[in-house]
Amino acid sequence: MAVRDDVHELTGEQFHEQVHSFEFWFHSVEGYLSGLEYGHREGAAEPDLDDAERDRLISVLCNYCVGETAALDGASGLVAIAPNRHAKIFLSTQVVDEGRHLEVLLHRMSELGVADPEQEIAARACPSLLQFKDRLLELVAERDWEAAILAQNVILEALEFAVFHHHAKTADAITAEVLNGIVKDERRHIGFGENELGRRLRDAPNEHRRLREVKDELDHLVLDALEDTARSLGVGDIERHALGRMYIGSVQRLGLDR
Repeated sequence: MAVRDDVHELTGEQFHEQVHSFEFWFHSVEGYLSGLEYGHREGAAEPDLDDAERDRLISVLCNYCVGETAALDGASGLVAIAPNRHAKIFLSTQVVDEGRHLEVLLHRMSELGVADPEQEIAARACPSLLQFKDRLLELVAERDWEAAILAQNVILEALEFAVFHHHAKTADAITAEVLNGIVKDERRHIGFGENELGRRLRDAPNEHRRLREVKDELDHLVLDALEDTARSLGVGDIERHALGRMYIGSVQRLGLDR
């Protein structure tokens, strides 16, 4: 099966028929995970990080783990309330993706010498990101399909895509390889969210206002988390603003700001 790297190149019909399937998922991930162990080449040499660089990287990975845990818990819950089998199948592939992401990030922390990653996450996690996670899971528990998909597959995934894509450009070789593998999955997840909500907004335009209110509620949490991560990465003002624009642009594709 021919697999395109950027699912945004697919038409809505092509996306619905191809990307919702396990067959598409298998061919996609096999193409960039083959030969890797915990997201990177086995035996790759650890970079020579000083104590401050290592500490900053661990803080960033802690926040990445919070985001991936939110997506894992969210996708797991959304399988049960998905409105059709196509959506259930796609979300079941996303559950596997998110579980892998969390595993490789936790393993990366262990490689950096963290004895108890869970304890580090609890101590270092950005409060705004934790609040976002709680609100996402509330929307899932309320069985609010549209709002939960917006929060998870558009807002959260757009944040992670922007940050991971940027971080991979300057990260050590091992971390970069892990992040680039995750980014390839995020493309599919965002594509699903945009496709699902795009069709629903077309058929029920009155939903625009309600979903815009959800977006407005969550935006400040996401932008706070982005600022926190950018500081840990040592990102300058220009790059930080570019990251913010990348995130905002992903959300704006749904037209919720109109």
